[in-house]
Amino acid sequence: MRKTYSVKKADIKRQWYLIDAKDKILGRMASKIAVLLRGKHKPIFTPYLDTGDGVIVINAAKIKVTGRKLKQKVYRRYSGYPGGLREVVLEDMLKNRPTTVVKLAVQRMLPGGPLGRDLIKKLKIYVDDKHGQAAQNPVNLEV
Repeated sequence: MRKTYSVKKADIKRQWYLIDAKDKILGRMASKIAVLLRGKHKPIFTPYLDTGDGVIVINAAKIKVTGRKLKQKVYRRYSGYPGGLREVVLEDMLKNRPTTVVKLAVQRMLPGGPLGRDLIKKLKIYVDDKHGQAAQNPVNLEV
């Protein structure tokens, strides 16, 4: 009788990937980043464990979106108070906070709860092509 393989912490090998977001489509890039963070590209993937790798994204300000999303996509947040709904269009968000656009796109593709909060910590996003993660020896990845 065969037993199901269970991943141990020592079996998980972490790798860092460097992704250049220049002229990449936001949603397609975010889904590939979510797969890497989650560890779904590895044969040892376990749904309830963090088996994924770290991702560094550079040139976040130069991403592309298709269709009319620049004018029509709206980011909403609500303070909980009357009149506390804040809405920002993607065009303004890209101008003012491009790293937040990429982070939210990836975060919303990850599970909610403690696992998702741990996974998003392994995502580092930079506006231009300079990053402070040289010590991680990231591997360039074309998505």
